[in-house]
Amino acid sequence: MHGLGNDYIYVDCLSQSLDGSTCPPSPAPISHRHRGVGSDGLILICPPDSGVDADVRMEMYNADGSRGEMCGNGIRCVAKYAIERGLVNPQSAFRNPQFVSEAKVCQRIRIRSEPS
Repeated sequence: MHGLGNDYIYVDCLSQSLDGSTCPPSPAPISHRHRGVGSDGLILICPPDSGVDADVRMEMYNADGSRGEMCGNGIRCVAKYAIERGLVNPQSAFRNPQFVSEAKVCQRIRIRSEPS
């Protein structure tokens, strides 16, 4: 899935969790543009941490395997995925390492982020 040019591989960890031995997975092999699917990295769509006022948590890994902090286009895609599949309400909160973002479905999905 892509958002305005950023293309990531998304993994739904809400329905099923990844094996702890593979978390965090290395996106490098699959993200390679010539030997893999090709992407800017990997985004895991996870349940929120306990005590955090959010409906979904986003974990982002860059193509080189480093942990990403924030990607506005990535959180938009996470919101679109979760809302369209009925995993969250049409107005929900999404958590990444730096922000809690609120998503609301109008004619398009709109995102507003505030530092946590």
